[in-house]
Amino acid sequence: MKLVTYLKEEHDRLAMCVDGILYDMDSIHPELPTSMAMFLNYWDDYFPVAQNAEQRIKSGLKSNVYTTTLADAALLPPIPFPASCRDAYAFRQHVEAARRNRKMDMIPEFDQFPVFYFTNHNSIQGPGEIVCMPDHFKQLDFELEVAIVICKPGKNIPAADADAYIGGLMIMNDISARTLQMEEMRLNLGPAKGKDFATIIGPMLVTLDELEAYEIPCPENHIGKAWNLTMTCAINGIQVSKGNMQEMTWTFAEIIERCSYGTQLFAGDIIGSGTVGTGCFFELNGTGKLTDDHYQEKWLKEGDVIDMEIEGLGKLTNTIVKDESDFSILALKK
Repeated sequence: MKLVTYLKEEHDRLAMCVDGILYDMDSIHPELPTSMAMFLNYWDDYFPVAQNAEQRIKSGLKSNVYTTTLADAALLPPIPFPASCRDAYAFRQHVEAARRNRKMDMIPEFDQFPVFYFTNHNSIQGPGEIVCMPDHFKQLDFELEVAIVICKPGKNIPAADADAYIGGLMIMNDISARTLQMEEMRLNLGPAKGKDFATIIGPMLVTLDELEAYEIPCPENHIGKAWNLTMTCAINGIQVSKGNMQEMTWTFAEIIERCSYGTQLFAGDIIGSGTVGTGCFFELNGTGKLTDDHYQEKWLKEGDVIDMEIEGLGKLTNTIVKDESDFSILALKK
């Protein structure tokens, strides 16, 4: 099932996407909710009803159902009001490359446990314009990731049980202002200010039943579902990144196990995978400078169009826009 949140009559509405057409949830069945938050909080009750409604739509029973097209809809983030947002560090290739480019050895703890940080769940955005402040444009970067959303509450969730807590997968762009990020992390705290202005998800939430054909065995000595999904990012129509979700060392089930240790996860919590190998300019620039003394660093700039595409999850498109303000916090440094 493909679930979309879009703007209709100035309100967020939950819809099901079938063959590029959106069907409002409450119009295909009176017992289904109008919002993603409600759907997630009562997932076990609503999901089978929605599955039956989806089958009816696919069978041609579409009368009295409000529809619009995915292309014409004003898309919002699939989870417009997440309860929280964490981001993990699951792709070994990205971690190795980033450390190698800084002339550092691979950190052994990467293979001992999955790590994550919290980011600003109130800065979640979907397809469309991303407004950036002047300091953001100092080494502005994209990060190509996959994200999940939690669909039922739980605490101390074992990895062996954790896949049942995944509502679905979606594309994530953990957009980053690298100058701000690197300055604050010299103080061994963060990332925070370099990442809290925008985290982008979309265009839809794809439930796990929709992705069964892509399932593969997870890495040896690990637990949980894994998927063979090609991941790409293009800037202004030129592909700059390509990877695959199967390259995750840590599964989302194992990440959930760690995230839920000693604390409650809630329906609507978002968890990102971390950046896929080659999935950001920070990594690409470092690798380029190692192999070419004349390499010119690349960063996002005003007007750039970012197209992220993951097999089975759709395409997430954003345009970088400059804020009218010239306010700078970098200029306030003592």
